[in-house]
Amino acid sequence: MTTEGQSQIPVGSSGAASGETTRRTQDINPWSVQGAEGENGEVAAIDYEAICQKWKTQVIDQKLLERFEKVTGHKPHRWLRRGLFFSHRDFDKILDRYERGEPFFLYTGRGPSTGSLHLGHTIPMEFAKWLQDVFDVPLVFMLTDDEKALFKSSLTFEETLAYAMENAKDIIALGFDVKKTFIYSDLKYLSNHFLMNAWEFSKLVTFNQVRGAFGFNESSNVGQLFFPSVQCVAAFATSYPEIWSDTPLPNRTKDIAKIPCLIPMGIDQDPYFRLVRENAHRMRYPSPKPALIHSKFLTALQGAGGKMSSSNPNSAIFMTDTPNQIKNKINRYAFSGGQVNIEEHRRLGGNPDVDVAYTYLTYFEDDDAKLAKLYDDYRSGALLTGELKKLAIQALQEYVKGFQERRKLVTDEVLEQYMRPRKLEWKGNQNPVAKVTMNVKEKGDDKAKGVAVTNGAPAETTGEGKAGPENSKR
Repeated sequence: MTTEGQSQIPVGSSGAASGETTRRTQDINPWSVQGAEGENGEVAAIDYEAICQKWKTQVIDQKLLERFEKVTGHKPHRWLRRGLFFSHRDFDKILDRYERGEPFFLYTGRGPSTGSLHLGHTIPMEFAKWLQDVFDVPLVFMLTDDEKALFKSSLTFEETLAYAMENAKDIIALGFDVKKTFIYSDLKYLSNHFLMNAWEFSKLVTFNQVRGAFGFNESSNVGQLFFPSVQCVAAFATSYPEIWSDTPLPNRTKDIAKIPCLIPMGIDQDPYFRLVRENAHRMRYPSPKPALIHSKFLTALQGAGGKMSSSNPNSAIFMTDTPNQIKNKINRYAFSGGQVNIEEHRRLGGNPDVDVAYTYLTYFEDDDAKLAKLYDDYRSGALLTGELKKLAIQALQEYVKGFQERRKLVTDEVLEQYMRPRKLEWKGNQNPVAKVTMNVKEKGDDKAKGVAVTNGAPAETTGEGKAGPENSKR
């Protein structure tokens, strides 16, 4: 999908020809991703424009990118410039808050179904880390080990918990700042305010609503029916009483509830947060609708119509792969847009829009001009398929090697630092247009407990005060 505001560097897309009769429509949900299939059996690329229209999300356009750069002073990430993060809900409101120096937090997650991440898993995580660096805000990272055991009959809760611990070390290796990052396992952390929020939220949502959102039926187990409430309330600031003050707040409060979150994620997770956006205002302590930024899926090695999958080792580059394994996977399995032989390729040129090696370079080559030249050279036939694959192999080998070196340094002691519930430290926007002080109240009434969230960072106070302005009705 090409949209105004995205880089003019083409980003690979492929699929059945326009107008071809469809045998199977595309199916995007939190548990599976399939492109449409034509009558001839050809699988189409994911139609992201159709998803935006169906789910009524907003396209990230040039105007929003320019506002991002003006407000933050940072050039948009290459994944934003190239439309790889392409859609949003209320990201503009988060920029407004940041400009005014008002607090918000980041939330993202991972469902630990295996002990190792693949390349596709790291994309929204890397982007979340970049957002954390740019905005200087706290981040909570949810490991849904409960979900994976509930939805995969072959997995036990003990197995998913063990996977969560390994995945947490992988996440830490991506470089998140320990002072402003809290990583938690659902099976270990869920209690207190978090569980209270989940139970309260579950009272607001009917079976018909979750059935419509997730396709549940009479054979769905009751744990599956409850889990959406757990993932939804992870977007509420009141679910984390430890991160806002030195002493965990004994009660949920109105003022903490008013702190919104920004969630970078794959577009397939949107159904969860449509549900929470529809119901957040109905909680006892209403929360703003979470803001969302949606990513496209990192294409499977086989090409259009799917994403990298842990269940198919030949579809993905794993973060544990050796340089030789990466080389062999790209050379053997990466779908090519080249011609049948060199002579034909020189004469007709290749098609970078369907070429997986080129697609991967759009993620990992930072130089826009260099990437545009690769596109043109491949299209003209000057650049051969083997040469393009070699460039992709080098980029991925370098990325995975750097990750593996950092991963070796993540000990159990380091893991404990990230997973210990505690007050986080951050600064937010140090040059806001208007300064806001928000008191953290113990009971949500007129008396403050002596902790304030000021300009995005916790600070000690000694007096009473009124909550700062906050737009909680959206």
